Amino acid sequence: MKRKFLIVFGMLFCMALGMLAGCGKKEETARVYYLNFKPEAADTWKEIAKAYEAETGIEVRILTAASGSYEQTLKSEIAKQKPPTLFQINGPVDYGKWKNYCRDLSDTELYSWLIEPDMAVRDGDGVYGIPYVVEGYGIIYNDGIMQKYFSLPSRKTDFGNMEEVNNFDKLKAVVEDMSQHLEELGIEGVFASTSFGEGEDWRWQTHLANLPVYYEFSQKGISDEAELDFSYEKNFKNIFDLYINNSCAARGELGSRTVNDSMAEFALGKAAMVQNGNWAWNQISGIDGNQVKEKDVKFLPIYTGVNGEEQQGLCIGTESYICVNSIADEADQQASIAFLEWLYGSETGKKYVTDSLGFISPFNTFAYEESPNDPLARQVVSYMSDTSKKTVNWDFTAFPSQRFKNELGNSLYAYCKGELTWEKVIESAKKNWVSEKALSLE
Repeated sequence: MKRKFLIVFGMLFCMALGMLAGCGKKEETARVYYLNFKPEAADTWKEIAKAYEAETGIEVRILTAASGSYEQTLKSEIAKQKPPTLFQINGPVDYGKWKNYCRDLSDTELYSWLIEPDMAVRDGDGVYGIPYVVEGYGIIYNDGIMQKYFSLPSRKTDFGNMEEVNNFDKLKAVVEDMSQHLEELGIEGVFASTSFGEGEDWRWQTHLANLPVYYEFSQKGISDEAELDFSYEKNFKNIFDLYINNSCAARGELGSRTVNDSMAEFALGKAAMVQNGNWAWNQISGIDGNQVKEKDVKFLPIYTGVNGEEQQGLCIGTESYICVNSIADEADQQASIAFLEWLYGSETGKKYVTDSLGFISPFNTFAYEESPNDPLARQVVSYMSDTSKKTVNWDFTAFPSQRFKNELGNSLYAYCKGELTWEKVIESAKKNWVSEKALSLE
């Protein structure tokens, strides 16, 4: 009888304790669950997760969405009982879709470390998306070819180096004069081909189109709007015309050119300049027969003729903003914030960011020497840290849709072929902006 009583008593005692910790079960601890956007970084994120768990005991789960399926995967995972605690949005437009799941991070150390706090995705006084990697783009030039030009006794400009070329008028004078000396310089065009092959126009309909939008937003003091004036369209035309009229390929041939073609022309020394970003270094250096020396690969801001552009820097920004899931357990949210602050604040974490992920960090916890060791990435860091230069934000994250960008690309190519006037290009872009913005808000 006594034995039976003890068994029953033990069972009741275990049931009572079970409500706090579970009888015979390991007590659950806070967890981190990151839904990764980039398949190529999947193995690296898993390595980081193991290192963090070994150091802190906190479980870090990594799930990587298949290429092109991130939003679909996020919709599925966030509806589960244990959803991702960390996920990515690509800017203000994407935030509009996911704002009900984004925690305010304005009181975190991570936010306080941002070199440029304005890069964060804000809503009122709150901060709901923090950039975790930045990239920069501009006009990449081969300084070896440029020095050859500056030494030509027959040149019509009197500049001695590219540091003196700090606005559109100076750039235009140099480029157009170089086009008169192609044979002497050993190049086929000043600029590499303006690629308009199918799906290859993103440098123009997104990256170049960012400039007039950035200046309009800056003038108005806004970060988005339902109707675009395109008040800086003449500046857009300035630089676009300079590209297509001084390219390795004639205007009518641009529809067959790809970004790879363009980068190969630059790498093989057939062109002196090309518009692209710091991600292009691996492509330049990896092309068989590369003729460009690492020390000669330099960046120039994309000048368009705007007043005061002598102080303009590179276009630096991101489409990668980290968010903490506000509907996850509070303990998991705090654990996720702690994980991010370890990654970007500890020596171990920072080494993974730079050496394994290859990220240019947007945080002041990184010294210049801790940036990726390639010439273009280092120049992005230098421009970002130069307080005398004004960074051009990536306001194309506010572009209403991919359809808007595709239609703009089609119009720009039609302009190249002489099938559409510039006025029609802008008229179409303004109309499509309004209609696509309306659809994005539905």
